[in-house]
Amino acid sequence: MIDYRHRTFLQLCRIKNYTKTAAELNITQPAVSQHIKHLEKYYGVKLFNYSGKKLIITEAGQKLFKYAERMAADSSEIKKALSENDRIKQVKFGATLSIGEFVMPDILLEIFENYPRLRFDMLVQNTQVLIDRLKKGEINFAVLEGFFDKSKFGHQIFSREEFIGVCSPESELCDRKVRLEDLLNSRLILRENGSGTRDILEQILYKNNFSKNSFKSTVEIGNMNAIKKLVAGGRGISFLYKAAAENELKKGVLAQIDIIDFDVWREFNFVYQKDSIFEDDYQQYFNLFLQSCSTHRKQ
Repeated sequence: MIDYRHRTFLQLCRIKNYTKTAAELNITQPAVSQHIKHLEKYYGVKLFNYSGKKLIITEAGQKLFKYAERMAADSSEIKKALSENDRIKQVKFGATLSIGEFVMPDILLEIFENYPRLRFDMLVQNTQVLIDRLKKGEINFAVLEGFFDKSKFGHQIFSREEFIGVCSPESELCDRKVRLEDLLNSRLILRENGSGTRDILEQILYKNNFSKNSFKSTVEIGNMNAIKKLVAGGRGISFLYKAAAENELKKGVLAQIDIIDFDVWREFNFVYQKDSIFEDDYQQYFNLFLQSCSTHRKQ
């Protein structure tokens, strides 16, 4: 069980304000100060400094934050493991939208059929939210399509997926080769900030000296099905993983844009707390997901 003073420290690191930390934890500001002073005395280091009015975490404080964050996540997992009955193993994990909606359902269906003692609760959110939930120990692991700091997490490549541009089958962009700059007169329909799909697109545009503002107009939508319907209806173009549009492409509802020199593949990553005492368990879930994914794609 993680010490309550470490929890105060973690919250202060995230908020960087004594008064707001006290309010968040429902304790007094002097209590927050007392908790931090206790930790500084115990470890024999300074954890925070002020630069003007700004609270700065010291190098020692950053190291403690990394260890305490992992301790908090493992503590939550231990508590859950001890409270579970002998029949059901409950696992909470996260998946980004494209993965959660278009990849995981078939995988989970097979797992539920073959492993009835396992129960998976899946949170579908954007990359930034899932990374935050992972740090806090609110989920055990996540399957991400977006960018994250690989130096701070344990991770394995789950799959490599093609990233494509799509348009309506009635679009003038169909059935011909185009350059990326030929798309700039189109309306770009894209995901919200923080989504992996949008991060990938903005990186591609940046490398080609463009941005979302280079397009005639843009529309931001947080639902992939809504984006696909708008594109299919000729209301604009979009970029997404081919796996997310597989059914629509097969049915001819959407068309892939043939973009010259655009051969983009990106990783889907299985991500978990680095050096967690439950790392072996996470490896087993990774292998299970990977096996189920391979079985489904061979069908």
